[in-house]
Amino acid sequence: MSPTETEEHQALRAAVAALGQRYGRDYLARLAREGGHPDELWADAAKLGYLGVNLPEEYGGGGGGIAELSIVLEELGAAGCPLLMMVVSPAICGTVIARFGTEAQKRAWLPGLADGSRTMAFGITEPDAGSNSHRITTTARRDGDAWVLTGRKVFISGVDIADATLIVGRTEDARTGRLKPCLFIVPRETPGFSRSVIDMELQAAEKQFELVLDEVRLPAEALVGDEDAGLLQLFAGLNPERIMTAAFAIGMGRYALAKAVDYARTRQVWNEPIGAHQAVAHPLAAAHIELELARLMMQKAARLYDAGDDMGAGEAANMAKYAAGEACVRAVDQAVHTLGGNGLTREYGLASLITAARVARIAPVSREMILNFVSHQTLGLPKSY
Repeated sequence: MSPTETEEHQALRAAVAALGQRYGRDYLARLAREGGHPDELWADAAKLGYLGVNLPEEYGGGGGGIAELSIVLEELGAAGCPLLMMVVSPAICGTVIARFGTEAQKRAWLPGLADGSRTMAFGITEPDAGSNSHRITTTARRDGDAWVLTGRKVFISGVDIADATLIVGRTEDARTGRLKPCLFIVPRETPGFSRSVIDMELQAAEKQFELVLDEVRLPAEALVGDEDAGLLQLFAGLNPERIMTAAFAIGMGRYALAKAVDYARTRQVWNEPIGAHQAVAHPLAAAHIELELARLMMQKAARLYDAGDDMGAGEAANMAKYAAGEACVRAVDQAVHTLGGNGLTREYGLASLITAARVARIAPVSREMILNFVSHQTLGLPKSY
């Protein structure tokens, strides 16, 4: 048994790995080419209770935490079929609603998020704000008992299949310079809420969208939690997002590394398999070490978050996301290099990961912004901006 995981966690890993092996990389690659969605895998994962493993039992979830949900995503990724919407729907939106939503919001959304029958997207990134959430310009103003939202969002995943999007806006007094984010549930067909697909070079089943909120009118109950506690609620969703992104990256890195190791064991050019040569073996061993180290930090971050230590989890989640992104990129690069020309063929399914692996470095926050966070918050160095 792993010293960092319980027997239940090990059993969960094995069970999810078995599910992932039934689908694999070819399944997701085919859907990406055809423009489909992984509905069958999503439904099977939901039926087995994996999608809502982190949500409260009283609302149909598994009663676990981000530690358990990250295991699910990592193992699906290691099988070649990660579900990106797990990062968004149960991890971010489900967590925020479970922690801060009204009883009505919990009953309306959590059972569906847990059993996979409903999904939510998450809208924070804006064209002119980038990674700087302090520059969000989407505004929410009161109009009687209602809220009116105006703004734009970009690189929002899965809006076409999500029943609603959890939108991060700012109350109007934020224009004075005071950060006061608020979160709103915006159903997909709300008047004034439009979307357009972003033409991405990266092929994935989950599409990216630009959103426009043109005087979107919402009832008072669309606001999640307390208007004056928006920052706390926002980071309650961003920490799980970073942990789950780490799980996504570690799973992808493990998948690529496993392909390379199998190839190095069997590919024979001279008198022994190429894996016998240190120039091939050592980089693969280093990639394995880096992935394992990233997983340890991810497990630490999940444990802190599930224990209610939001400050400690913030530091660890950022470090985990950074470490996992770097480890994933290096693992994929070394895997492709190990296979040589075969690493660029569709048959072996690694070439497309060269682009996909970059996502873990860029989204949901760049590695440079994480280094800023650590230098300021951990090391106490002055800001440069």
